[in-house]
Amino acid sequence: MEAIVVTIIGVRFRRAGKIYYFSPAKYQINKGDHVIVETARGVEYGSVVLGPRKVSDDEIMQPLKSVLRVATEADEKTQQKNHEKEKEAFKICQEKIAKHKLAMKLVETEYTFDNNKILFYFTADGRIDFRELVKDLAAVFKTRIELRQIGVRDETKILGGIGICGRPLCCHTYLTEFAPVSIKMAKEQNLSLNPTKISGVCGRLMCCLKNEEEAYEELNSKLPNVGDRVETIDGYRGEVQNVSVLKQMVRVVVTMENDEKEVKEYSVKDLKFKPRRRKDKFASEKEMKELKELEKLEKQDEKKSKLE
Repeated sequence: MEAIVVTIIGVRFRRAGKIYYFSPAKYQINKGDHVIVETARGVEYGSVVLGPRKVSDDEIMQPLKSVLRVATEADEKTQQKNHEKEKEAFKICQEKIAKHKLAMKLVETEYTFDNNKILFYFTADGRIDFRELVKDLAAVFKTRIELRQIGVRDETKILGGIGICGRPLCCHTYLTEFAPVSIKMAKEQNLSLNPTKISGVCGRLMCCLKNEEEAYEELNSKLPNVGDRVETIDGYRGEVQNVSVLKQMVRVVVTMENDEKEVKEYSVKDLKFKPRRRKDKFASEKEMKELKELEKLEKQDEKKSKLE
């Protein structure tokens, strides 16, 4: 059966948020426009980040909803008013949290476009019984209230900041989803295994460890380990002293004809050696304990609700 071709646009509801797909229906919509759409949360105001394109209907999640309308000037004003109301709701919620003495940190407040629901995002170390808090908030705002617990990575994505590289955080500027990060990635890239040096602002392993992981895996697979015995293109045998992963160069301590030792540098293509399993980078017992704890926290965060 021949696949049906449909026209879609991509819409985001927050900066660096997930992209959701809608049919543009009868409207002429371009990238950068704002639209009003209906989602599982209600009527929403979103930004078009992907212009109209044709795809097979089996490539997208069904049912494909249509855009209700292109945002008007009145819609723009409504959205601006919602942002103002969010500031007031944030302040009131903080007061209610203090009143109920709840061990939770409020991160962000969000109104749906039609004011049908107010979402309060918060972080906490464990489960929080916020039933009384919800009753209090519902009595104040006279609308549906949803409290959503998020992880520290989502918190950092919302609040933003500057990374140790000196640039705005990746999660706040362009990362739509968090990819799993592991200690193995730091080892593969020959980075320090000191947790404070490979942790981000959120206190978890840095997302950018994932960026070059595949490239390092491929490049490392072509290199010998430090300490390996190799044979050079000019007939010498020696021991690997140092490797440059990106340059694919190897420094070798070779034994000359007069039995003297000399350090020479070769391209990996000019060496013969037996490929071996890459040796793990050494870390102290304390560092490994801290790193294992970081990985454990990563898995716990994955279970908590994510941002839209």
